[in-house]
Amino acid sequence: HTHTHTQSIWVFRFRCRLETMASNFDERSGVVPSATPFGTWHQTIDEVVVVVEAGEGTRGKDVSVDIFPQRICCKIKGKTIFEGKLGGVVVVDDSLWTVEDRRLVRIVLTKSGRRADNTWPSLLEGQYAADAGTFDEMQKKMTLERFQRENPGFDFSGADLTGNYQNGGPDLTGPS
Repeated sequence: HTHTHTQSIWVFRFRCRLETMASNFDERSGVVPSATPFGTWHQTIDEVVVVVEAGEGTRGKDVSVDIFPQRICCKIKGKTIFEGKLGGVVVVDDSLWTVEDRRLVRIVLTKSGRRADNTWPSLLEGQYAADAGTFDEMQKKMTLERFQRENPGFDFSGADLTGNYQNGGPDLTGPS
């Protein structure tokens, strides 16, 4: 009986470590933002984060963000900021938005396909695309993030990638 209890604590600890590791990785390596008329968006293996410059004094009640698996609509004070078909599929229940410093709206969309090769080329289909250079950096970053997860003992945050990092990069694990 005590055995299972210890096991669940270990799993919980391990999950926490992975989560703090992923956020630390972002803090250490910086995000690769793509500019939009309303702010920026960036992505990790798990998430797409949209930051909207909402204007001073914005409150939660001024904001409406409707998130669907493949669509989104963001309104501030009744005015539509952006809406359309998303660049990928999201898990609605794990996605959220917050108002920060009463001037920024941060929308965190959890990707349904959480793999390094699932880099969204644009926030919305046909809109707010990352330019070629930014998209390239995003792919690099997500490949490094994948290496970091697969090799927790190493620090990839300052690493630079050359060669094949498109579509999630090469498989470092070798034949199993």
